[in-house]
Amino acid sequence: MPEWLEVVWRTLCAVVVLFLLTRLLGKRQVSQLSLFEYITGITIGSLAAYISLDLESTWYLGLISLVVWVAVSLGIEYLQMKSKTARDWLDSKSTVLIKDGKVLEDNMKKERLTSDELLEQLRSKNIFKVADVEFAIIEPNGGINVLLKKENQPLTPSHLGIKVGPEKEPESVIMDGNIMDEPLSRLGLNRGWLFTELEKLGVAIENVYLGQVDAYGQLYVDLFDDQLIVPQPQQKASLLAQLKKCEADLEMFGLSTDDAQAKWMYEQCSKELDTVIDGVKPLLIR
Repeated sequence: MPEWLEVVWRTLCAVVVLFLLTRLLGKRQVSQLSLFEYITGITIGSLAAYISLDLESTWYLGLISLVVWVAVSLGIEYLQMKSKTARDWLDSKSTVLIKDGKVLEDNMKKERLTSDELLEQLRSKNIFKVADVEFAIIEPNGGINVLLKKENQPLTPSHLGIKVGPEKEPESVIMDGNIMDEPLSRLGLNRGWLFTELEKLGVAIENVYLGQVDAYGQLYVDLFDDQLIVPQPQQKASLLAQLKKCEADLEMFGLSTDDAQAKWMYEQCSKELDTVIDGVKPLLIR
């Protein structure tokens, strides 16, 4: 066999074996790596190159070494899952870098981290003042996680005592102009409903690049032609407006009548409707 053909054959074998073994190791090998996983990744890559190009050696010995490295890595990962001590020894522990807005210089030296590197990591999280930070911790994989002080955290509905509806995963019912029947059936819908909603929006199915239905049955579409503007669904906003109008009408009826019993009835109905509106409003203001 010509040498160039042997190199091609060995490279293809190495790629296939490396892919299968990497799949076996799992997603951690392609995310942020721990110290041992970093060493393992470098070694496996070097062995794969050796298998491909070293024509004078027995190539299957490289595969054996590759399998041994993967087996050792799997064994260490299993040990880490079973033992907290092993995790701390192999991956080390998290280290606090900032506490109550003050940089802990001894911990910075321990992690061999400069102030410039720390500030760079903070800026990547849109934090420009160390004094705004409650805690900053460097994780075993080298990433830095930050907790802002309470007064510097973004305002959320929970801070205002506002309840919002739960967020559920939308279902993609149209992809590349093709209808996806399985997601439709999971939502309890059908093609007839889909065509009706598309007609309301004034678009044809073949013009839709992506269509998604949220948990409340509203269809959102993205068209192939980005110059076209599709109106957003307004059913929920319209329903909320109608409920408020009904409440206002009941209050007006109560003020305009001279009958005491009717006035009391209108006022009670208005109060009950107001309670209903408060209950459904988190679902209708999304």
